[in-house]
Amino acid sequence: MNFKRQTYYFIGIGGIGMSAIARYLVLQGAHVLGYDKMPSLITDSMQKLGIHIVFDESLIALPKSVNSIETQVIYTPAIPDTHPQLNFYLNQGNRVVKRAQILGDLTRDTICLAVAGTHGKTTTTAILTHLFQQSEASFTSFVGGIFQDSKTNMLSHGNEYTLVEADEFDRSFLHLNPTIACITSIDADHLDVYNDASSLRDTYREFASQVKETLFVEKNIPIAGLTYSVSEKADYYIDNIRPLSTGVQFDLNTPEGVYENQFFNQLGVHNLSNALVAVAMASKAGIPVADLVKSLTNFPGVERRLQVLIDRKDRVLIDDYAHHPTEIKAVYETLNTSFPEDHKCVVFQPHLYSRTQDFMNEFAAALSLFDRVYLLDIYPARELPILGVTSTVLKEMILGTQVELISKEEMGVKLNLVKERIVAILGAGDVGAEVEKIKLKMMQDEA
Repeated sequence: MNFKRQTYYFIGIGGIGMSAIARYLVLQGAHVLGYDKMPSLITDSMQKLGIHIVFDESLIALPKSVNSIETQVIYTPAIPDTHPQLNFYLNQGNRVVKRAQILGDLTRDTICLAVAGTHGKTTTTAILTHLFQQSEASFTSFVGGIFQDSKTNMLSHGNEYTLVEADEFDRSFLHLNPTIACITSIDADHLDVYNDASSLRDTYREFASQVKETLFVEKNIPIAGLTYSVSEKADYYIDNIRPLSTGVQFDLNTPEGVYENQFFNQLGVHNLSNALVAVAMASKAGIPVADLVKSLTNFPGVERRLQVLIDRKDRVLIDDYAHHPTEIKAVYETLNTSFPEDHKCVVFQPHLYSRTQDFMNEFAAALSLFDRVYLLDIYPARELPILGVTSTVLKEMILGTQVELISKEEMGVKLNLVKERIVAILGAGDVGAEVEKIKLKMMQDEA
């Protein structure tokens, strides 16, 4: 595709997926502008690339350079149908597409490797990207998170391969026709879109049918494909797992052979599972397994994915995007394995009224594992409140631990006073914006 001299307007440019595509189009010579609801670290980084962004949804705020019918419009499904700028372009007859459609366009003429699943998409895609980068292959990667070292969510070193997250929200991943893909998990989620778990599973099967060559599935998933596992034998599996304070040691078993005493520099068996399928996918793309396992020792990590921000004798501060009960439980199990003698405190910001309603019991059970729980108000994102669905209701269901409702403004003071050594801040809303402030306060107080 020829992007030079093309003008694109992104509605919701501050989204993690939207911003990755915007970065790529700028790199290709396109003229990119956008709207977002409010400034953020992501929009700041976009503006540093020279992208003009408005934070006003009115038509008056639209830059004159994007008023033409030639402007191509990309929007996120999180944008409401009533958005004035979106409707202006629809009524004018511009080409208006969702993010997933442009991602499908960008990957169509490449060898596409796609990562699907309720959990682990971002980390798996990031590991896959790291493996390709270490191999010096020709690739472009769109990641749903920020690399801790390069501070970006898009890397481009050529166009032979594209590496992407296959997002099930809004059935977005059905716009992809990947050459190689994986499905990490099919837990119920996004029931505001799918209504029930059965519909979600059917859509994953439809995605699987679109994979042109090789599909990898976690062994317990009832979809045909090459299997992988960190708990039992499969086509690709890991055993002899030895958790360490700096990562995990393990043996890798593949159809090509056994690779003993390997090391992955991230905490958590769930992250090891992500690394396993990333290695399997990259090996199918032609990178030798022996080279791939060596690259696992220096993976830079992704921001807000079990990110260790402080590691002292008196305090360990962890930041994670966990927003589903299964993810919260995985964080707890990782912390319990890595720090078995220490008490653990969690701050959790529920994300979406619908998700909180759908999994109220499961959230309560997962949070009850911690020694202390601080709950924030539900982050609404694209939703209006649902009667009877509040953090107060969730608080009353959490048993056997100390629970308190707090505001974001109280987080710094509360966390500086807790006796628990391990503190985890979890959630997919705007709680992540507070983490750096808390880290700095803890470091200043320690000094």
